[in-house]
Amino acid sequence: MTTDAISPLYRLLTWLSPAYPVGAFSYSQGLETAVTQGLVKDEASTEEWIEDSLMGGTQWSDAVIFANAFSAPAMETVAAVNEFALAFPAAAELRAETLAMGRAFAQTTMLAWPCDWLGDALKLLGDDITYPVAVACAATGHRIEKDQATEAWIHAGASNLVSAAVRLVPLGQSAGQRILARLAPTIGAQTKAARAHPLENLATSTLLADICAMNHETQKTRLFRS
Repeated sequence: MTTDAISPLYRLLTWLSPAYPVGAFSYSQGLETAVTQGLVKDEASTEEWIEDSLMGGTQWSDAVIFANAFSAPAMETVAAVNEFALAFPAAAELRAETLAMGRAFAQTTMLAWPCDWLGDALKLLGDDITYPVAVACAATGHRIEKDQATEAWIHAGASNLVSAAVRLVPLGQSAGQRILARLAPTIGAQTKAARAHPLENLATSTLLADICAMNHETQKTRLFRS
């Protein structure tokens, strides 16, 4: 069977699945510190933390970077978006996270789901390819519709934070799923917002989350890498 016979949805489900070997399970984007400090302690505070990230934090900035990389008309534009993505993270661990996951995604995808657009990006950017740029290039190269790809990207990011919270807070599995269900309208709205948001106008408003991400770098006892 050729890849042309495989649906775009199947590709997205595969690439953004927890089974895809990018190490997403090992990152919390500062959530571990927030739990340690008592800022996130139950279902309500977990939902608020993740929604804030979707509306104006790391999840939002990654979504805008993803959408702009997806829309890139030429590889030079992809490189410019990637350079922005490297400079934007507020903490060293967040930068290391996007690089480690970007490399892992690009390498795995070129072995299992190769496409010229991602291959060209990898040749140009090498080990400096960021995660949202790598996934956006793969989706572009496989001719996946932008709205579908962007919503899948945002949902995967929110799901990863929910998974981290289930382990950290701790939350029950049912509580985690209730949070994801209630976040559905936010994810839908942010999909529309991200696809039209110019990269040069990108800003975040989650200072406390950024501080938690910075403090995590010196936290003595931790389960996660960010």
